Amino acid sequence: MASIWDKPVQYVKGVGPQRARLLARLGIATVGDLLYHIPRRYEDRSLYRPLKSYPDGEQAAAEGEVIAVQETRARSGIRVLRAALRNQWGIFYAVWFNQPYLKRVLRVGSRLTVTGKVRHGFGAAEIHVTEFETGEGEEGLNTGRIVPIYPLTEKLSQRVLRAIVFGTLQNETAALPEILPPQVLQKYGLPGRRRALAAVHFPESMAEAEAGRRRLVLEELFLLQVALFHRRRRITAAEKQYRCGPDGPKVRALKEGLPFVLTPAQERAWQEISRDMEKPRPMHRLLQGDVGSGKTVVAALALAKAAENGLQGALMAPTEILAEQHYLNLRALLEPVGVRVALLTGGLKKEERLQRLRAVGEGDLEVVVGTHALIQEEVEFQRLGVAIIDEQHRFGVRQREFLRAKGNHPDVLVMTATPIPRTLALTLYGDLDLTVIDTLPPGRQPVKTAWLKPAELGRVYRFVRTEVSAGRQAYFVCPLVQESEQLSAQAAVKLAEELAQVFPGLSIGVLHGRLKLEEKERVMADFRNNRVQILVATTVIEVGVDVPNASVMVIFDADRFGLAQLHQLRGRVGRGRHSAYCILIAGRTTPEAAARLKALTTLGDGFALAEEDLRLRGPGEFFGTRQSGLPELKVADLLRDHKILEVARREAELFLEQDSGFTSQVAQHIKEEIGKRFHELSAYVV
Repeated sequence: MASIWDKPVQYVKGVGPQRARLLARLGIATVGDLLYHIPRRYEDRSLYRPLKSYPDGEQAAAEGEVIAVQETRARSGIRVLRAALRNQWGIFYAVWFNQPYLKRVLRVGSRLTVTGKVRHGFGAAEIHVTEFETGEGEEGLNTGRIVPIYPLTEKLSQRVLRAIVFGTLQNETAALPEILPPQVLQKYGLPGRRRALAAVHFPESMAEAEAGRRRLVLEELFLLQVALFHRRRRITAAEKQYRCGPDGPKVRALKEGLPFVLTPAQERAWQEISRDMEKPRPMHRLLQGDVGSGKTVVAALALAKAAENGLQGALMAPTEILAEQHYLNLRALLEPVGVRVALLTGGLKKEERLQRLRAVGEGDLEVVVGTHALIQEEVEFQRLGVAIIDEQHRFGVRQREFLRAKGNHPDVLVMTATPIPRTLALTLYGDLDLTVIDTLPPGRQPVKTAWLKPAELGRVYRFVRTEVSAGRQAYFVCPLVQESEQLSAQAAVKLAEELAQVFPGLSIGVLHGRLKLEEKERVMADFRNNRVQILVATTVIEVGVDVPNASVMVIFDADRFGLAQLHQLRGRVGRGRHSAYCILIAGRTTPEAAARLKALTTLGDGFALAEEDLRLRGPGEFFGTRQSGLPELKVADLLRDHKILEVARREAELFLEQDSGFTSQVAQHIKEEIGKRFHELSAYVV
């Protein structure tokens, strides 16, 4: 049978071109999309009771015989249709607004079931009807049972969508193949696929709905984990062309030249990476750590190790600003030990770009830092030994693959400064070994965080002046401007001019994305050397900026920033021996933004904040699915279903141990289903 993901939903009974366009707004293009469009909740309309027992405004269902129908017009001009219904508890009224056509439907003597909000006034109770069902020729999908409530779009009603889903379950699923191995179904007492779909959409009980949902969640996460494990096996089964020897003079010189000793967590991370680079199989590892935990130094050691073995290294970052920060940091670390570092971004002039490309291709440059420009076709490495990808969640799986393909099975190190809850890490990076730098360097100060209103800015300015008078420095992050870097730059310049009036006699610097690289270096050097006391910046300082003497971070319009971004900005202070402060400025704001700001004032640990961020936003918004590479999950909720994810991982690993070649019939169905559901991963199981 062709996959249910193949048949366009337009050709399903009751859909057609017009409704297909409406369904497309919900991401429903095929029969598979429709069947896995899971209800967001249920209403139990199977139990009727007297309307007088419901509080005013509560949702209720009631059934009765129509004994009279009357239409009136209110003073506002709204047409009101009232049907008097009688049941065992007496008479009540069903009320519709501006739906005069219903007079032809509502016949005296017929049976009617209605659902809506109860209103108590003078006389008999009323239901302001949202849905109804007559006794003639209807399937009983909307009342008198547990009723599914779906995510909807404009011009598409619950009633219509229920009818379409019900018809599809009846007509399109007879030969639906099973895609969970029989031993998994038996081991966990799960219903078959067709039964699970029916139970999720039209359950006989809430227990049946939950059993069906659990089966579909396990199915979805199992497929995802099979794809990730299979990809990992394929990568690690290869033999890499270039293999590093034990740590040599460049690595030793880099360690000895550091103004600090590596923390035990950094040393442990480096040993794991170093061992991987000496193995015949390619490294495929995620390096995860909180803000300021020291991932850049570990990445620099990996690049130095590659260079001393005659190999090249590449570091890819998602934005030019971040690539520039990495370039400046790595150049300061690596050039003193004889490793040449270059920057390759889309913003380079043509002649300069061609010159860099030649140097990379001829092997004259040992380390190249860049953006997506690194994976363009014209970029050719002579001997790529290690590929490092920073903030991987802002790339997709394929970009990682494109960079890996620039060498012959090079070592791959993926880094993220965004703490990722374990459930998301297993989903996003199930094909990677995991290394966590779980402690901060000694001397890092906890940052005291406060949320103040704009009216309290006078207090903030007095506090900053006190800190600067004591020899410290401060950051001011200007309001977030989404539209363009140019507008962000203008906002930063304007804020700097305003602060010059507030702090006469102090030196104020400005840092934004529109500055040339040399200007950024000059501004940062002045700030590092305390020639600039106050640095006004856009979010270019979010990562890679390390000035131990800076003790205050002031963020304007903090409610417009994400929780992870606020935590990154806060991480710029608390790097020296002095007490550190982060001041969030935000006025009246949404409940969601208020929850973020409150979380930041109470939580200092990045991983605890990440869990809270995931709880507040849900996995789909945690990174922004469009750019994250996070597979789109139709059924699973990674917060609620983390235990099922662990089961799915175990079973996926067992399945591949027994049938890594996808030879059985169920395995063939699994492979086909992965190809349809997870496009980014499909290449790794075909």
